[in-house]
Amino acid sequence: MNAQTGFEKLEVGYDIPALPGMDEADIQTPCLVLDLDALERNIKKMGDYAKAHGMRHRVHGKMHKSVDVAKLQERLGGAVGVCCQKVSEAEVFARGGIKDILVSNQVRDKAKIDRLARLPKFGCRTIVCVDDLANVADLSEAAAKHGTTLEVFIEIDCGAGRCGVTTSEAVVEIAKAVDAARNLKFSGIQAYQGAMQHIDSYEARKDKLDIAIAMVKDAVEALKKEGLEPELVSGGGTGSYYFESNSGVYNELQCGSYAFMDADYGRILDKDGKRIDQGEWENAFFILTQVMSHAKADKAICDAGLKAQSVDSGLPFIYGRNDVEYIKCSDEHGVIADPKGVLRVGEKLKLVPGHCDPTANVHDWYVGVRGGKVETVWPVSARGKAY
Repeated sequence: MNAQTGFEKLEVGYDIPALPGMDEADIQTPCLVLDLDALERNIKKMGDYAKAHGMRHRVHGKMHKSVDVAKLQERLGGAVGVCCQKVSEAEVFARGGIKDILVSNQVRDKAKIDRLARLPKFGCRTIVCVDDLANVADLSEAAAKHGTTLEVFIEIDCGAGRCGVTTSEAVVEIAKAVDAARNLKFSGIQAYQGAMQHIDSYEARKDKLDIAIAMVKDAVEALKKEGLEPELVSGGGTGSYYFESNSGVYNELQCGSYAFMDADYGRILDKDGKRIDQGEWENAFFILTQVMSHAKADKAICDAGLKAQSVDSGLPFIYGRNDVEYIKCSDEHGVIADPKGVLRVGEKLKLVPGHCDPTANVHDWYVGVRGGKVETVWPVSARGKAY
Protein backbone atom coordinates (compact mmCIF):
# COMPACT_ATOMS: atom_id res chain seq x y z
CA MET A 1 0.00 0.00 0.00
CA ASN A 2 1.13 3.53 -0.70
CA ALA A 3 2.54 5.03 2.50
CA GLN A 4 0.80 8.34 1.85
CA THR A 5 -2.79 7.11 2.00
CA GLY A 6 -2.59 3.39 2.73
CA PHE A 7 -5.72 2.57 0.69
CA GLU A 8 -4.52 2.10 -2.91
CA LYS A 9 -4.72 -1.72 -2.94
CA LEU A 10 -8.01 -1.97 -1.10
CA GLU A 11 -11.19 -2.47 -3.08
CA VAL A 12 -14.56 -1.17 -2.01
CA GLY A 13 -16.92 -4.07 -1.47
CA TYR A 14 -14.14 -6.62 -1.01
CA ASP A 15 -11.82 -5.29 1.67
CA ILE A 16 -13.42 -2.07 2.82
CA PRO A 17 -16.87 -0.40 2.72
CA ALA A 18 -15.67 2.98 1.44
CA LEU A 19 -12.62 5.02 0.48
CA PRO A 20 -11.79 8.65 1.31
CA GLY A 21 -13.26 11.05 -1.21
CA MET A 22 -16.31 8.92 -2.04
CA ASP A 23 -19.82 10.26 -1.81
CA GLU A 24 -21.64 9.14 1.33
CA ALA A 25 -24.33 7.68 -0.95
CA ASP A 26 -21.84 5.16 -2.36
CA ILE A 27 -20.79 3.57 0.97
CA GLN A 28 -21.30 -0.20 1.05
CA THR A 29 -23.68 -1.53 3.68
CA PRO A 30 -24.02 -2.61 6.38
CA CYS A 31 -21.15 -0.69 7.95
CA LEU A 32 -20.29 1.71 10.75
CA VAL A 33 -20.45 5.40 9.96
CA LEU A 34 -19.16 8.19 12.16
CA ASP A 35 -20.50 11.72 11.81
CA LEU A 36 -17.15 13.44 12.30
CA ASP A 37 -18.61 16.84 13.13
CA ALA A 38 -20.83 15.40 15.89
CA LEU A 39 -18.01 13.16 17.17
CA GLU A 40 -15.62 16.08 17.44
CA ARG A 41 -18.18 18.25 19.21
CA ASN A 42 -18.83 15.48 21.75
CA ILE A 43 -15.11 14.98 22.37
CA LYS A 44 -14.42 18.69 22.78
CA LYS A 45 -17.40 19.13 25.10
CA MET A 46 -16.27 16.39 27.47
CA GLY A 47 -12.69 17.61 27.32
CA ASP A 48 -13.74 21.15 28.21
CA TYR A 49 -15.87 19.83 31.07
CA ALA A 50 -13.05 17.74 32.52
CA LYS A 51 -10.60 20.62 32.29
CA ALA A 52 -13.03 23.06 33.91
CA HIS A 53 -13.53 20.65 36.82
CA GLY A 54 -9.86 19.85 37.32
CA MET A 55 -10.34 16.23 36.26
CA ARG A 56 -8.17 13.90 34.23
CA HIS A 57 -10.16 12.06 31.56
CA ARG A 58 -9.05 8.54 30.73
CA VAL A 59 -11.33 7.53 27.85
CA HIS A 60 -12.73 4.01 27.68
CA GLY A 61 -11.07 2.20 24.78
CA LYS A 62 -13.37 -0.81 25.09
CA MET A 63 -16.15 1.34 23.71
CA HIS A 64 -14.65 2.13 20.31
CA LYS A 65 -11.63 -0.25 20.19
CA SER A 66 -9.92 2.27 17.92
CA VAL A 67 -6.44 3.77 18.18
CA ASP A 68 -7.55 6.53 15.80
CA VAL A 69 -10.54 7.53 17.93
CA ALA A 70 -8.37 7.43 21.08
CA LYS A 71 -5.82 9.75 19.48
CA LEU A 72 -8.62 12.10 18.40
CA GLN A 73 -9.79 12.13 22.02
CA GLU A 74 -6.27 13.00 23.15
CA ARG A 75 -5.87 15.73 20.54
CA LEU A 76 -9.28 17.41 20.77
CA GLY A 77 -10.42 16.47 24.25
CA GLY A 78 -7.20 16.41 26.25
CA ALA A 79 -7.61 12.74 27.16
CA VAL A 80 -4.71 11.44 29.28
CA GLY A 81 -4.90 7.87 28.03
CA VAL A 82 -7.28 4.93 27.83
CA CYS A 83 -8.97 2.24 29.87
CA CYS A 84 -9.04 -1.27 28.47
CA GLN A 85 -10.81 -4.34 29.79
CA LYS A 86 -8.49 -6.96 28.33
CA VAL A 87 -4.73 -7.35 27.99
CA SER A 88 -5.15 -7.90 24.25
CA GLU A 89 -6.92 -4.53 23.93
CA ALA A 90 -4.15 -2.88 25.93
CA GLU A 91 -1.52 -4.38 23.62
CA VAL A 92 -3.21 -2.84 20.59
CA PHE A 93 -3.32 0.63 22.17
CA ALA A 94 0.27 0.35 23.39
CA ARG A 95 1.50 -0.58 19.92
CA GLY A 96 -0.58 2.30 18.56
CA GLY A 97 1.31 4.82 20.68
CA ILE A 98 -1.05 5.45 23.60
CA LYS A 99 1.19 6.28 26.57
CA ASP A 100 -1.07 5.82 29.61
CA ILE A 101 -3.09 2.60 29.79
CA LEU A 102 -5.27 1.25 32.57
CA VAL A 103 -6.52 -2.32 32.39
CA SER A 104 -9.65 -1.57 34.41
CA ASN A 105 -10.13 -5.22 35.23
CA GLN A 106 -8.44 -8.10 37.02
CA VAL A 107 -5.73 -10.09 35.22
CA ARG A 108 -5.26 -13.50 36.86
CA ASP A 109 -4.06 -15.96 34.21
CA LYS A 110 -0.27 -16.37 34.37
CA ALA A 111 0.22 -16.04 30.61
CA LYS A 112 -1.86 -12.86 30.50
CA ILE A 113 0.03 -11.43 33.48
CA ASP A 114 3.29 -12.10 31.65
CA ARG A 115 2.03 -10.18 28.61
CA LEU A 116 0.79 -7.37 30.83
CA ALA A 117 4.21 -7.04 32.43
CA ARG A 118 5.80 -6.48 29.01
CA LEU A 119 3.57 -3.51 28.12
CA PRO A 120 5.75 -0.85 29.80
CA LYS A 121 8.46 -1.76 27.27
CA PHE A 122 6.29 0.04 24.69
CA GLY A 123 6.94 3.22 26.66
CA CYS A 124 3.50 3.38 28.24
CA ARG A 125 2.44 3.75 31.81
CA THR A 126 0.63 0.51 32.64
CA ILE A 127 -1.91 0.21 35.46
CA VAL A 128 -3.99 -2.82 36.43
CA CYS A 129 -6.80 -3.41 38.93
CA VAL A 130 -6.48 -5.80 41.86
CA ASP A 131 -9.09 -7.08 44.34
CA ASP A 132 -7.25 -10.08 45.80
CA LEU A 133 -4.00 -10.37 47.75
CA ALA A 134 -3.00 -13.50 45.85
CA ASN A 135 -2.88 -11.50 42.61
CA VAL A 136 -0.19 -9.18 43.99
CA ALA A 137 2.55 -11.81 44.13
CA ASP A 138 1.90 -12.97 40.56
CA LEU A 139 2.01 -9.41 39.20
CA SER A 140 5.19 -8.68 41.13
CA GLU A 141 6.93 -11.82 39.89
CA ALA A 142 6.13 -11.08 36.24
CA ALA A 143 7.13 -7.42 36.43
CA ALA A 144 10.43 -8.33 38.12
CA LYS A 145 11.09 -10.96 35.45
CA HIS A 146 10.72 -8.38 32.67
CA GLY A 147 12.38 -5.53 34.56
CA THR A 148 9.29 -3.34 34.34
CA THR A 149 7.02 -1.56 36.78
CA LEU A 150 3.30 -2.25 36.93
CA GLU A 151 1.12 0.27 38.71
CA VAL A 152 -1.90 -0.95 40.66
CA PHE A 153 -5.35 0.36 41.44
CA ILE A 154 -7.24 -1.35 44.25
CA GLU A 155 -10.75 -1.92 42.95
CA ILE A 156 -13.73 -1.14 45.16
CA ASP A 157 -17.10 -2.73 44.48
CA CYS A 158 -19.13 0.42 44.99
CA GLY A 159 -22.41 -1.01 43.75
CA ALA A 160 -21.85 -2.82 40.46
CA GLY A 161 -21.74 -6.21 42.18
CA ARG A 162 -18.93 -7.53 40.02
CA CYS A 163 -15.23 -7.26 40.85
CA GLY A 164 -13.81 -5.31 43.76
CA VAL A 165 -13.49 -5.40 47.53
CA THR A 166 -16.23 -4.01 49.74
CA THR A 167 -14.41 -2.70 52.82
CA SER A 168 -11.80 -0.04 53.48
CA GLU A 169 -9.84 -2.59 55.53
CA ALA A 170 -9.46 -4.78 52.45
CA VAL A 171 -8.37 -1.79 50.36
CA VAL A 172 -5.66 -0.95 52.89
CA GLU A 173 -4.51 -4.56 53.21
CA ILE A 174 -3.99 -4.97 49.46
CA ALA A 175 -2.46 -1.51 49.06
CA LYS A 176 0.14 -2.35 51.74
CA ALA A 177 1.00 -5.57 49.93
CA VAL A 178 1.41 -3.73 46.64
CA ASP A 179 3.54 -1.06 48.25
CA ALA A 180 5.87 -3.72 49.67
CA ALA A 181 6.09 -5.78 46.46
CA ARG A 182 8.97 -5.66 43.99
CA ASN A 183 8.32 -3.84 40.70
CA LEU A 184 4.81 -2.77 41.70
CA LYS A 185 3.57 0.70 42.58
CA PHE A 186 0.36 1.51 44.42
CA SER A 187 -1.19 4.36 42.41
CA GLY A 188 -4.81 4.61 43.40
CA ILE A 189 -8.37 3.38 43.51
CA GLN A 190 -10.69 2.04 40.82
CA ALA A 191 -14.28 2.90 41.78
CA TYR A 192 -16.60 2.68 38.79
CA GLN A 193 -20.30 2.26 39.58
CA GLY A 194 -21.40 0.55 36.40
CA ALA A 195 -24.75 -0.77 37.56
CA MET A 196 -26.36 2.66 37.76
CA GLN A 197 -25.13 4.19 34.49
CA HIS A 198 -28.32 3.36 32.59
CA ILE A 199 -30.92 4.13 35.28
CA ASP A 200 -33.35 6.57 33.65
CA SER A 201 -33.81 8.98 36.55
CA TYR A 202 -31.10 11.53 37.32
CA GLU A 203 -32.04 11.50 41.01
CA ALA A 204 -31.99 7.69 41.18
CA ARG A 205 -28.50 7.69 39.66
CA LYS A 206 -27.40 10.31 42.16
CA ASP A 207 -28.69 8.23 45.07
CA LYS A 208 -26.57 5.28 43.93
CA LEU A 209 -23.50 7.49 43.47
CA ASP A 210 -23.89 9.06 46.89
CA ILE A 211 -23.40 5.58 48.37
CA ALA A 212 -20.38 4.93 46.15
CA ILE A 213 -18.77 8.28 46.95
CA ALA A 214 -19.14 7.66 50.69
CA MET A 215 -17.38 4.30 50.32
CA VAL A 216 -14.55 5.84 48.32
CA LYS A 217 -14.06 8.71 50.76
CA ASP A 218 -13.83 6.25 53.64
CA ALA A 219 -11.23 4.18 51.78
CA VAL A 220 -9.14 7.23 50.91
CA GLU A 221 -9.11 8.36 54.55
CA ALA A 222 -8.08 4.88 55.68
CA LEU A 223 -5.23 4.86 53.16
CA LYS A 224 -4.05 8.31 54.23
CA LYS A 225 -3.79 7.12 57.83
CA GLU A 226 -1.37 4.45 56.63
CA GLY A 227 0.71 6.92 54.62
CA LEU A 228 -0.66 5.55 51.34
CA GLU A 229 -2.59 8.47 49.89
CA PRO A 230 -3.73 7.47 46.38
CA GLU A 231 -2.44 9.52 43.47
CA LEU A 232 -5.55 8.75 41.42
CA VAL A 233 -9.15 7.98 42.31
CA SER A 234 -10.67 6.84 39.05
CA GLY A 235 -14.22 6.17 37.88
CA GLY A 236 -17.23 7.89 36.40
CA GLY A 237 -19.13 7.11 33.23
CA THR A 238 -21.34 8.83 30.70
CA GLY A 239 -24.31 8.50 33.04
CA SER A 240 -22.59 9.79 36.15
CA TYR A 241 -19.47 11.88 35.44
CA TYR A 242 -21.04 15.04 36.88
CA PHE A 243 -21.40 13.32 40.27
CA GLU A 244 -17.82 12.02 40.49
CA SER A 245 -16.33 15.29 39.25
CA ASN A 246 -18.09 17.24 42.00
CA SER A 247 -17.44 14.68 44.76
CA GLY A 248 -14.22 16.18 46.11
CA VAL A 249 -12.59 12.73 46.05
CA TYR A 250 -12.42 11.50 42.44
CA ASN A 251 -9.82 13.10 40.18
CA GLU A 252 -10.06 10.92 37.05
CA LEU A 253 -13.03 10.12 34.81
CA GLN A 254 -13.49 7.03 32.62
CA CYS A 255 -16.28 8.08 30.25
CA GLY A 256 -16.65 6.21 26.98
CA SER A 257 -20.04 6.18 25.27
CA TYR A 258 -20.49 9.98 25.37
CA ALA A 259 -18.39 10.19 22.19
CA PHE A 260 -20.67 7.95 20.10
CA MET A 261 -23.99 8.01 22.03
CA ASP A 262 -26.06 4.88 21.53
CA ALA A 263 -29.79 4.33 21.95
CA ASP A 264 -29.64 2.87 25.46
CA TYR A 265 -27.55 5.69 26.90
CA GLY A 266 -29.50 8.27 24.94
CA ARG A 267 -32.76 7.53 26.75
CA ILE A 268 -31.47 8.36 30.25
CA LEU A 269 -32.51 11.71 31.65
CA ASP A 270 -30.49 14.73 32.71
CA LYS A 271 -31.23 16.86 35.77
CA ASP A 272 -33.98 18.67 33.85
CA GLY A 273 -35.69 15.45 32.81
CA LYS A 274 -34.48 15.62 29.21
CA ARG A 275 -32.97 12.72 27.27
CA ILE A 276 -29.20 13.11 27.15
CA ASP A 277 -29.13 12.55 23.37
CA GLN A 278 -31.36 15.60 22.93
CA GLY A 279 -29.02 18.26 24.20
CA GLU A 280 -26.16 16.91 26.27
CA TRP A 281 -24.66 14.63 23.61
CA GLU A 282 -25.16 14.05 19.89
CA ASN A 283 -25.57 10.77 18.03
CA ALA A 284 -22.31 10.34 16.13
CA PHE A 285 -22.24 6.56 15.59
CA PHE A 286 -24.48 4.75 13.14
CA ILE A 287 -24.96 1.50 11.30
CA LEU A 288 -25.56 2.44 7.70
CA THR A 289 -28.03 -0.03 6.19
CA GLN A 290 -29.84 -0.44 2.89
CA VAL A 291 -33.36 -1.58 2.06
CA MET A 292 -33.00 -4.87 0.14
CA SER A 293 -36.61 -5.98 -0.17
CA HIS A 294 -40.10 -4.53 0.03
CA ALA A 295 -42.12 -7.54 -1.07
CA LYS A 296 -44.57 -6.95 1.78
CA ALA A 297 -46.48 -3.70 1.44
CA ASP A 298 -46.15 -2.70 5.08
CA LYS A 299 -42.62 -4.01 5.74
CA ALA A 300 -39.18 -3.19 4.40
CA ILE A 301 -36.24 -5.54 4.87
CA CYS A 302 -32.77 -4.09 5.37
CA ASP A 303 -29.33 -5.71 5.33
CA ALA A 304 -28.39 -5.00 8.98
CA GLY A 305 -29.41 -7.89 11.18
CA LEU A 306 -27.93 -9.57 14.25
CA LYS A 307 -24.49 -9.99 12.66
CA ALA A 308 -24.17 -6.21 12.19
CA GLN A 309 -25.01 -5.17 15.74
CA SER A 310 -25.59 -6.10 19.35
CA VAL A 311 -29.17 -6.04 20.59
CA ASP A 312 -28.43 -6.82 24.26
CA SER A 313 -29.67 -3.32 25.14
CA GLY A 314 -32.56 -3.29 22.72
CA LEU A 315 -33.16 -2.76 19.03
CA PRO A 316 -31.74 0.22 17.16
CA PHE A 317 -33.81 3.20 16.18
CA ILE A 318 -33.84 4.75 12.73
CA TYR A 319 -32.14 8.13 12.96
CA GLY A 320 -34.13 11.14 11.85
CA ARG A 321 -37.29 9.20 10.98
CA ASN A 322 -40.58 8.81 12.83
CA ASP A 323 -42.55 7.30 9.93
CA VAL A 324 -40.75 3.93 9.96
CA GLU A 325 -39.52 1.68 12.79
CA TYR A 326 -36.95 -1.10 13.09
CA ILE A 327 -38.96 -3.86 14.79
CA LYS A 328 -37.16 -7.21 14.45
CA CYS A 329 -33.98 -8.83 13.24
CA SER A 330 -32.50 -12.19 12.31
CA ASP A 331 -28.93 -13.07 11.31
CA GLU A 332 -28.75 -11.09 8.06
CA HIS A 333 -32.02 -9.18 7.94
CA GLY A 334 -33.67 -6.30 9.74
CA VAL A 335 -37.42 -5.86 9.58
CA ILE A 336 -38.70 -2.31 9.33
CA ALA A 337 -42.34 -1.44 9.87
CA ASP A 338 -43.34 0.81 6.97
CA PRO A 339 -47.13 1.20 7.24
CA LYS A 340 -47.36 3.87 4.54
CA GLY A 341 -44.92 2.20 2.15
CA VAL A 342 -42.58 5.20 2.02
CA LEU A 343 -39.30 3.28 1.72
CA ARG A 344 -37.80 2.10 -1.56
CA VAL A 345 -35.41 -0.73 -2.38
CA GLY A 346 -31.87 0.66 -2.33
CA GLU A 347 -32.70 3.46 0.10
CA LYS A 348 -30.13 3.88 2.86
CA LEU A 349 -30.93 4.51 6.51
CA LYS A 350 -28.89 5.27 9.61
CA LEU A 351 -29.50 3.07 12.63
CA VAL A 352 -28.52 4.13 16.14
CA PRO A 353 -27.65 0.83 17.82
CA GLY A 354 -28.76 -0.05 21.32
CA HIS A 355 -25.22 -0.65 22.60
CA CYS A 356 -22.21 0.86 20.87
CA ASP A 357 -19.43 -1.23 22.48
CA PRO A 358 -20.32 -4.75 21.25
CA THR A 359 -21.65 -3.33 17.97
CA ALA A 360 -18.26 -1.80 17.17
CA ASN A 361 -16.65 -5.13 18.01
CA VAL A 362 -18.30 -6.93 15.06
CA HIS A 363 -17.03 -4.52 12.38
CA ASP A 364 -13.65 -4.01 10.75
CA TRP A 365 -13.93 -0.34 9.79
CA TYR A 366 -15.28 3.06 10.77
CA VAL A 367 -16.22 5.27 7.83
CA GLY A 368 -15.83 8.91 8.86
CA VAL A 369 -18.17 11.25 7.00
CA ARG A 370 -18.32 15.03 6.80
CA GLY A 371 -20.49 17.14 4.52
CA GLY A 372 -21.77 14.16 2.53
CA LYS A 373 -18.27 12.89 1.70
CA VAL A 374 -16.13 10.14 3.12
CA GLU A 375 -13.24 11.92 4.83
CA THR A 376 -11.47 9.02 6.50
CA VAL A 377 -11.64 5.28 7.07
CA TRP A 378 -10.29 3.92 10.36
CA PRO A 379 -9.80 0.29 11.35
CA VAL A 380 -11.55 -1.01 14.45
CA SER A 381 -8.05 -1.68 15.75
CA ALA A 382 -8.85 -3.93 18.72
CA ARG A 383 -11.81 -5.73 17.20
CA GLY A 384 -12.21 -9.22 18.67
CA LYS A 385 -9.54 -8.68 21.34
CA ALA A 386 -11.36 -10.51 24.10
CA TYR A 387 -8.49 -12.36 25.83
